[in-house]
Amino acid sequence: MRTNGITLQRSERKLLAVCATAASAVLLKPAINTMSAKYGLVGYNSSRKHISISIPSSTEVMSPHIKSVEELRVLGINLSSFSAPTQFFICVAGVFLFYLIYGYLQELIFSVEGFKPFGWYLTLVQFGFYSMFGLVELQLTQDKRRRIPGKTYMIIAFLTVGTMGLSNTSLGYLNYPTQVIFKCCKLIPVMIGGVFIQGKRYNLADVSAALCMSLGLIWFTLADSKVAPNFNVTGVLLISLALCADAAIGNVQEKAMKLHNGSNSEMVLYSYSIGFVYILTGLLCVGGLGTAVAFCSEHPVKTYGYAFFFSLTGYFGISFVLALIKLFGALVAVT
Repeated sequence: MRTNGITLQRSERKLLAVCATAASAVLLKPAINTMSAKYGLVGYNSSRKHISISIPSSTEVMSPHIKSVEELRVLGINLSSFSAPTQFFICVAGVFLFYLIYGYLQELIFSVEGFKPFGWYLTLVQFGFYSMFGLVELQLTQDKRRRIPGKTYMIIAFLTVGTMGLSNTSLGYLNYPTQVIFKCCKLIPVMIGGVFIQGKRYNLADVSAALCMSLGLIWFTLADSKVAPNFNVTGVLLISLALCADAAIGNVQEKAMKLHNGSNSEMVLYSYSIGFVYILTGLLCVGGLGTAVAFCSEHPVKTYGYAFFFSLTGYFGISFVLALIKLFGALVAVT
C-alpha cells in the first residue's frame, strides 16, 4: 500500500505539473505574441525556418508606415493599392512619358557644338543630380534605413556606370538611330543574364518572341529613320559593352530588391552616389575633368541647364523602371 501511495503521489505531481505547464502557456501566450510583434519574431509558431529577428537599438525607431513588405511607392504613389494590370499600366506610362523626354534632351545636349568628347562628364553630372534627387525623396519617407548590403550597391554602381557612361559616350561616335538599333536588342542579353544570375529558365516561345521582337524593332527603326545609321567601330564597341552591363544590372537589381525589400529611392541614392565616386575618380586619373568643366562653364545653360532636366526626367523614368523590375521582373521591364 505504501508503494501504491508513493506511485499515486507521483502521478498526482505529474498531473499537477502538466496542468501548470498548460496554464502557464495559456497565460503567457499574449505576452509571447506581444514580444514577437515587438522584436520581429515573425512566424515563430508556424515554422522555425521563417524566423526573422530584428531588434531595434535604443536610438532606432521602427517606422510606423511599414505595414507590409509588399508596399511600393513611386513618386509618392502607392502602387500596392492598385490591381496588377493597373500597376503595369501606370509603370509603363511613366516609362514612356519620361524616357521620351529623356531621349530628346540627351540628343539635344550632344547637338551642342564641341560637347561630344565629354560624355563621361555628362554622366558624372547626371549621377550627381540622381544622388541629390534620391536623397531628397528618401528624406521625405519615414523609413531611412539602408536595407540592401553595401557590397551589392558597389556592384550595381559599377554596372550602372558602365551602362550609362558607355551609352552616353557612344553618342559621340554614333547617331541616335544607330544607338536605338542596338538598344532594341537589349531583351536578348537580359534573358541571358537572367539565366546566369538568377537561374531563370525560358522556354522556346519566350526565346522566339524575344528574337522576333528585337528584329521587328530594328526593321521598324531603319524604315522610320530619315538619317542613315552610322556604324562607327568605336561607337559599336561602346554600345555593345553598355548592353552587356545593362543585361546584368536589371537582374542584379531585381534579385536585391526582392531579397532585401529595398525601396526605389534607396536604390537610386546609394547606387548612383557610389557611381559618382567611381566616375570622379576615373576622370581625375585620366585628366579630362578640367577641360570638361571649362567648356561647360562657357555654355552653362545648354550644358548644366539641359543636364538638370535631362537628369530629372531620367530619375522619374528610373523610378518607374525599378517599380516594374520589383513587381514584374527584369525581362518584363526591358520588354
